[in-house]
Amino acid sequence: MFNPASDMTDLGERVLCTESYGSRRTQRYQLLPGGTLSCVPDRPGDGGYRSLWDFFMAVFLPQGYPESVSPDYLAYQIWDTVQAFASSITGTLATQAVLKGVGVGDETSTVTAATVTWILKDGTGMLGRIFFAWSKGSKLDCDAKQWRLFADILNDVAILMEILAPAFPACFTFIVCISGFFKCIVGVAGGATRAALTMHQARRDNMADVSAKDGSQETLVNLAGLLVSLLLIPLVADNLCLTYSLYGLFTILHLYANYRAVRAVCMETLNRARLCLVLRHFLQQGKVLGPDVANPQEPLLLGFRHQLKMSLGAPLHTVTSSVAEFQRALEENSTNYLIFFNQAAGTVSVVLHQQACSVDVIKACTHAFLLEALMYWDVTSCVLEKESLLTVQQQLCEESKNKGCSVVSETRRILDRIFPRFLTGLTAAGWVTERNLLGPEEWRVDWTISGKKTF
Repeated sequence: MFNPASDMTDLGERVLCTESYGSRRTQRYQLLPGGTLSCVPDRPGDGGYRSLWDFFMAVFLPQGYPESVSPDYLAYQIWDTVQAFASSITGTLATQAVLKGVGVGDETSTVTAATVTWILKDGTGMLGRIFFAWSKGSKLDCDAKQWRLFADILNDVAILMEILAPAFPACFTFIVCISGFFKCIVGVAGGATRAALTMHQARRDNMADVSAKDGSQETLVNLAGLLVSLLLIPLVADNLCLTYSLYGLFTILHLYANYRAVRAVCMETLNRARLCLVLRHFLQQGKVLGPDVANPQEPLLLGFRHQLKMSLGAPLHTVTSSVAEFQRALEENSTNYLIFFNQAAGTVSVVLHQQACSVDVIKACTHAFLLEALMYWDVTSCVLEKESLLTVQQQLCEESKNKGCSVVSETRRILDRIFPRFLTGLTAAGWVTERNLLGPEEWRVDWTISGKKTF
């Protein structure tokens, strides 16, 4: 151990220890003659600049940045800042149009009429908020990127409606009510998906800090937008052509920035779109795509739908009412899920066991996608189980008029052979399998009553 008293006579300065603040700042402690402990920064020449930069980062970035957040944090926040600025400008144009439409500056308009219009607008929006949260709330986590982009597109549509509303005085109240309805949907979808993205970005259980700093960044951007808006308002007050031009310009910027923002997000949890991409590549190449490769290929439009309609976590009574069919599904089944496949209807229903864990849900969804592959994919390009898949695909064509019970059994055998390797590949590639975003319903069935699977 170093003894300061015994080395006080050393002519040189001794470094006792070094200290770091994350990866952003380092300094060392030296023992000076006379027993004084001195702190020396590694880069003392940029003290003023460093102090300002450290202050800026402390105000607007989470503590411990960049180690405390996901690698995609900076790219997402930069583009999110750009889109927030563009949205602030178009929002100002819309506010000016709505105020003009309700009668601000018009001596013939009454306060009562304006108040009624505003109340109807807000009331319609409140109803929209409740309805959307009820109908789509459980889906927002699974497809956070898609719903985030959807929310911003809908926001631009709502702003356009408000800008155009004064041109149609007879329908003004109806137009702004619909716009308010849309904006409240935007509020629910945008806020919920932002929370999901914050959960993804926070890597040290620091969701509150990440969310708070995101709010600070947005406030700063909105303040800059307000200052720019103060300069633009006098120019667009009586110039509809310039108003529409500015709206078009900033809307294009807003949509592009939003696309780049959500495209920058690299989620390590599997949703249906990402699992489908990874499985397709695995069957065709024998390798599992990592999150950094699969995420850029994920469709971002909500219009994207799988060709086979899947119901994950379906209640048993909606799937079958036949005891014989239920028993056939249980035969030779050692998994924590049951597959009911109806080729004619293009549906696959998955019944989950009460003990089904995240890996079981991933396997069940993989099984459903394997059935979709037999129906719609070119399995001749597969390198894994090619002959087996071709045989089952031919069998599927022969069973086109029934519910494909034997096909389900055959695909289960194929999956039992490839899934251990697939699961190992998912973990090795960086995917999280302890949880998923596949969106199963809450229904669970216990078909092992009294330890039996037959009746």
